[in-house]
Amino acid sequence: MSEYENVGKVTEFEDNVGRAFSIKDRMVAVFRKGDQWYAIDDMCPHMGASLAEGYVEGNSVSCPWHAWRFCIVDGTWEDNPRTKVDCFDVKVENDEVWVRAKPTSDSTSEA
Repeated sequence: MSEYENVGKVTEFEDNVGRAFSIKDRMVAVFRKGDQWYAIDDMCPHMGASLAEGYVEGNSVSCPWHAWRFCIVDGTWEDNPRTKVDCFDVKVENDEVWVRAKPTSDSTSEA
């Protein structure tokens, strides 16, 4: 069994628009910024909104419910860097986007 899961073709993703996927029983938000790819936990630790549905500006995504801003590169909450959401490795092979099922780091949700 692969440690990466296919989430679609490169052409199915828009720049600066998140998409949510169920990967190993959890929701993961995947973001494309040109040739760069990022994946973080889709659930905002504040009240559980989908971060994939948030507004992306620069390397930040704003929670659509209460505007908490998270860095899509490392998962940090921009107003309190001690709080993070999990990040996941993303790779592109043969125009297919793959997300590693296991987070790259542990989060510290103190929200």
